[in-house]
Amino acid sequence: MAGEAVNTATSGISAKLSKSQIAYQWIKARISDGTFSPGYRLVLGQIAQELGVSPVPIREAIRLLEAEGLVTFERNVGAQVAMVDESEYQHTMQTLALVEGYAAALAAPTLPAEALARAKELNDELAACLEHFQPSRFTALNREFHRVLFGTCPNPHVLDLVERGWNRLSGLRTSTFSFVPGRAHESVREHRGILELLERGAPALEIELAVREHRLATLDAFLAYQAGRH
Repeated sequence: MAGEAVNTATSGISAKLSKSQIAYQWIKARISDGTFSPGYRLVLGQIAQELGVSPVPIREAIRLLEAEGLVTFERNVGAQVAMVDESEYQHTMQTLALVEGYAAALAAPTLPAEALARAKELNDELAACLEHFQPSRFTALNREFHRVLFGTCPNPHVLDLVERGWNRLSGLRTSTFSFVPGRAHESVREHRGILELLERGAPALEIELAVREHRLATLDAFLAYQAGRH
């Protein structure tokens, strides 16, 4: 039964809500937690099938989300999660490239063997994600990977700047990997290069530049995607 499917897919949401309200809350929750990242296409038929309803309440829910600025609708594209502010994202990524690269270089001499091993495990998990790609999971693992690299940075002020940058990205609800999936493959490969530098005890500047270029490459992928949309 369609009603049973709605209740199963949205357990915890009041059964008194209309189907469009249930769909609205369901979609909005996934936008908020990053499951549906900026640029993610909202296919009415898929969502309707998952919730066990017709496309009509899904369409109504998307109109509500569009009115709130969380969803946009483009001809020949359809409904998708609204993109982030391009300039804010660019400024955050440029700053993070500088401070995170420096933090990783400062951390490198004191990075314990177990931390390096953990970073390798995380990158292996990231590689495994590529076959059945899930942007939200990839983004979470990616963040943990980077946190391991700069975790032993001895300068608390630099660490604070890095954390602020990551938190700002979370606030923007962005994951470049969701709409430029090819970037995920490149990211895993670049991670391997950084890990090799750490293993052989490369000079701090070389590590700093590698991490910085890695971060800027993600920004470049985002900007290229945006340019292609206009």
